[in-house]
Amino acid sequence: MVPVPVSKEYPTGRHEIVVKLLSVDPQNYPDAPREGIRRILEIATGKPHPRNKPVDTSLIESIRMGTTVATNALLERKGEKCALLITKGNQARPKIFDLSIRKHEVLYQRVVEIDERVMLIGDESQPPADLANDGANIIKGVSGEYVKVLQKPDTNKIKNDLQSLYEEGFRSIAICLMHSYTFSDHERLLGSIASAVGFTHISLSSAIMPMIKIVPRGTSSTADAYLTPCIRKYIDGFISGFDENMEKNIRLEFMQSDGGLVPVNKFSGFRAILSGPAGGVVGYASTSFSENERDPVIGFDMGGTSTDVSRFDGLYEHVFETTTAGITIQAPQLDINTVAAGGGSQLFFRNGLFVVGPEVDNIKTYSNMSAGAQPGPTCYRKNGPLTVTDANLMLGRLNIDYFPKIFGPSEDQPLDVEATQLKFQLLAEEINAFVGNDKKMSLDEIAYGFIKVANEAMCRPIRALTEAKGYDTSKHILACFGGAGGQHACAIAQNLGIKKILIHRYSSILSAYGLALADVVNEVQEPCLKTYSDDSLPYLREKINALCETCTKELKSQGFDESCIQHQVYLNLRYQGTDFAIMTLKPEDSWDFAKTFAMQYKQEFGFNFPDRNILVDDIRIRGVGKGSGITQHDVFDEIKSISPIPILEDQCDDMVSVYFESGRIETPLYLLEKLKIGNKITGPAMIMDSNSTVLVAPTCSALITTSHIFITVGDGIRIKVTTESDPIQLSIFGHRFMSIAEQMGNALQKTAVSTNIKERLDFSCALFGADGGLVANAPHIPVHLGSLSHAVKYQMEYYNGTLEDGDVILTNHPQAGDITVITPVFNEGKIVFFVASRGHHADIGGILPGSMPPHSKELFEEGAAIKSFKLVSKGIFDVDGLTNILLHEPARYPKCSGTRCLRDNISDIKAQVAANHKGINLVKALIKEYGLDVVQAYMMYIRKNAELSVRNLLKTISHRLGHNILKAVDYMDDGTPIVLQITIDEKEGSAIFDFTDTGPEVYANTNAPPSVTFSAIIYCLRCLVDEDIPLNQGCLAPIDIRIPPKSILNPSDQAAVVGGNVLTSQRLVDVILKAFQACAASQGDCNNLTFGKDGKIVDGKMTDGWGYYETIAGGSGAGETWDGQSGVHVHMTNTRITDPEIIERRLDHAVMLREFSLRRGSGGKGLHRGGNGVIRDLEFREPLQVSLLTERRVFHPYGLRGGKDGAKGLNLWIRKGQIKGKDRVLNLGGKNSFKVGVGDRVVICTPGGGGWGVPVDKTNDDMDIDEAITKFL
Repeated sequence: MVPVPVSKEYPTGRHEIVVKLLSVDPQNYPDAPREGIRRILEIATGKPHPRNKPVDTSLIESIRMGTTVATNALLERKGEKCALLITKGNQARPKIFDLSIRKHEVLYQRVVEIDERVMLIGDESQPPADLANDGANIIKGVSGEYVKVLQKPDTNKIKNDLQSLYEEGFRSIAICLMHSYTFSDHERLLGSIASAVGFTHISLSSAIMPMIKIVPRGTSSTADAYLTPCIRKYIDGFISGFDENMEKNIRLEFMQSDGGLVPVNKFSGFRAILSGPAGGVVGYASTSFSENERDPVIGFDMGGTSTDVSRFDGLYEHVFETTTAGITIQAPQLDINTVAAGGGSQLFFRNGLFVVGPEVDNIKTYSNMSAGAQPGPTCYRKNGPLTVTDANLMLGRLNIDYFPKIFGPSEDQPLDVEATQLKFQLLAEEINAFVGNDKKMSLDEIAYGFIKVANEAMCRPIRALTEAKGYDTSKHILACFGGAGGQHACAIAQNLGIKKILIHRYSSILSAYGLALADVVNEVQEPCLKTYSDDSLPYLREKINALCETCTKELKSQGFDESCIQHQVYLNLRYQGTDFAIMTLKPEDSWDFAKTFAMQYKQEFGFNFPDRNILVDDIRIRGVGKGSGITQHDVFDEIKSISPIPILEDQCDDMVSVYFESGRIETPLYLLEKLKIGNKITGPAMIMDSNSTVLVAPTCSALITTSHIFITVGDGIRIKVTTESDPIQLSIFGHRFMSIAEQMGNALQKTAVSTNIKERLDFSCALFGADGGLVANAPHIPVHLGSLSHAVKYQMEYYNGTLEDGDVILTNHPQAGDITVITPVFNEGKIVFFVASRGHHADIGGILPGSMPPHSKELFEEGAAIKSFKLVSKGIFDVDGLTNILLHEPARYPKCSGTRCLRDNISDIKAQVAANHKGINLVKALIKEYGLDVVQAYMMYIRKNAELSVRNLLKTISHRLGHNILKAVDYMDDGTPIVLQITIDEKEGSAIFDFTDTGPEVYANTNAPPSVTFSAIIYCLRCLVDEDIPLNQGCLAPIDIRIPPKSILNPSDQAAVVGGNVLTSQRLVDVILKAFQACAASQGDCNNLTFGKDGKIVDGKMTDGWGYYETIAGGSGAGETWDGQSGVHVHMTNTRITDPEIIERRLDHAVMLREFSLRRGSGGKGLHRGGNGVIRDLEFREPLQVSLLTERRVFHPYGLRGGKDGAKGLNLWIRKGQIKGKDRVLNLGGKNSFKVGVGDRVVICTPGGGGWGVPVDKTNDDMDIDEAITKFL
């Protein structure tokens, strides 16, 4: 539906006209917004404006629009054909339990590699040493960083390449070159050549968003090239329906994702992704926030497919990197969180759980779990599925007598209650057969159960938006809008403890109404690498003034008087040594950005780094042109002035039967148009207008104001939840437990300082019962799934009941878990839960930087081994003790060093403590809400539910395969066999996983503690279930795991194990999946690369060393119905690799990334082909210690069912000028450690995935040629 609100001055004063029509109705009109304007003109003038004639523009002053053209083109992949030009030589899994690892298609159709390169060589604080000698090739960039031009673009070749693209029909291109955020000369050169060739749209990454990180900058510029031409075509079509004076008479403006309007000629694709919902945020921010009261507002926009939540506290909250439909956009966007639970979300009953729509994921697209507009819910009379809308209809919360009659073949029938009841009856039979006759549920109870589960699903992103940033959710006002928001508002508020709700009279069209209230904006931004200080402030102020003048000039050119122009001044600030920056607004009365930054940082993360410098990354100016002409009164001032007039039940327009928590209640229905300002309605009640329904729950009351329905929220009638199992409450507790783990993860990622945790996301957080068994684990790193529980249980036995409230334990030992911080949760003096967080620290000492030595033989060589250390005792953090075990203890062993980055270690461990503290508070809140006995009972039920899912899986597999004994074997590169026999009891749904014939412990580091095997099994079982189930200890309840002692999977106490987590774990997964015949082998490896240097004494002072660690993607195995994916992290790792520009800037300019590309030809052939590995080529610019710890360099990743093997991995050391001035190429094997010199390169060619099925013969198939062989050997 397209709403069109218009303000018009009549002789009697201002009036607002609202027209709402279908967004697509080609039989009646070609363009919905233009049709809405035509109808408005007819209403306003009283004269006909025929459809077949251009719209008369003489009466129109301005048009403001929001559009989903860009969003839809991105979701449906229907953008403009475009190409990407990128520096020559240039991946995280969205769903870690999806064996097929489905990835979104890229937006570009062709890539042209540009043979150009610049590298960072210093900044103003550290000018390059050869500046005087090589000044012609060394240039100071916009940010103050120095770059050295290594290779200039070949203009003739580029012109020929672009001409070829043009002749192939390309008209739109994106250009993204390394470090162009600070040095844009090469991009602008390419742009000028492209313009001369004739390209009609050219997106320069340096122009659209000059921020560091080439990956999001590249995807943003590609999105712009892909989407902007679509928008231009739409706008041209829209304008074509107006008369020839359109451009002269009308100011046409569009809403951007940042909540600001821009003139039509400035509107671009990558800033239009949230154009639609942004209007709603502006709408509620302008109408619901009180400048006097200053209570923050949560926006709750519930539509058909999904629900958007956001927050406003007087300033719009912007984020600068978001992912939509698999594409990362780097641009200021309103911080809008989307959950896939809307009116059209489908209802399912699975394994004893009520399920509403798909789970939230980090890609804002949804599966077929939403009915959408076509076919729509069951009640739409198009044979659609059961949805949330149907549940509301069943419960009487939608009334067919007052709902538009637009359904059925002739589009003149009411909602179909009978069809909805019939489908609920069928679902009830399934549910009641599962729960048994003694717990039989009525249709109303079932429908209400789905509403409760949907409400809880929608509360999760609201909690994440507020509590994860340090705000108290209950202190907010809930502003509800969207077609379905009013039906759920009271329940959502009660779940969150919110006491005030505002629902605007135009709530169903608030996104359109917000357009009328929005300001015009012009943003400019410039990179800047400066240390914030009194000394640098004059420079910063000079830059700020220049950028403000640029904004002013642009807005004045749009007709704004200088008195109507305001500037919002931001510095993007971060602490030195961290990557997380906060866009910090200049205080009104001072230039003290540092104080504001410190306050914001502490608000969000709970601590500061007072001993660290504050760095400026970017200067941003948001110029605002005021002049919407519509002023909003303060609704809370009006509320205070109103003397409420209670409206009696007998004054209602109808009485309807509505189901609430306590059952059916005869409920008065009021038509909003008949209510007067000051009327107060006590719940239960329904308030309806032509576009929306507002449900006022019992114990709540509604006050009618000039512009809003103001609801005061009571505690509600709550049926006490007992310890008896209930499938509805089980579903709700599943959300609540998972929410705790997720919020712990959010807190850890933001408070950590290391690249490993903050950028690569190499961490996990989890909740455990008092028995140490896993309750919920936010799915971060699969290898942690089972091992975290082992760590908790070890500490329980170690302390044997002596832990006290306020104690925090640190462990890092094969028997006790990797660097894990464990905190008990006490209630009335007893431990009732545990929370734990684990992170991969870049260095903890040992014989080599990075603490991942490829040839370690003993545990002490791998750094600090900590079975148990009381990190915090009764609330006191033991810094001295921590320093001793990380820095001094490891150095006692021969050839070993303590940690090389102690400060980062301590900061990250503090972040883990803070994440645990977050979890404890959330657990205690849950106990306060329900009672300890209920929470612990449902902890056990949720485990039982997972157990049931696994038992059903095992029964299904045994029946499908026709036998109950499954066998598989695979070999580590040293020849050690991993042997598995699975014996399934089909009747019980249980299984024995027997590794009896597995090889012995090795005198190397690929030994894996038993916890790794448990993690691999729980991960594989979860993958095979292939639906969202609770991930907890119950998954292993039906499994008997037998691991022989003194084997590679159960080594002795002091065995080296660093490769067990990252190598053997991957091979375990391949063996398990091979036994189940689930898919071909994936790369079977994490491709671990570490490099760094030890600290040293300079001028009597010890300088820190440093270590860098990364895992590198490869190919995934193909399956029965899918090709393997290329260049992905597989199975037991799910980390994100660090952006190339961040690596080159942050690591003291010590490394340059020469190439990071797919290794074509490395995937195994088959009916379904295995995915390709990658090539990662690093050049070193100073002597460093480098270590490689990899597998699948001897044995190929196997194919299945006739599919061919994937290519083995290959590690090369290219030594500069070793043979008569020529490079020497050395094969490093799978595991090695060596010292590189200046100019040396390390090339890692990762394995491909195995193929599935007998391949179809193809001749001259270039895909069969392994690029690693042809390029380097």
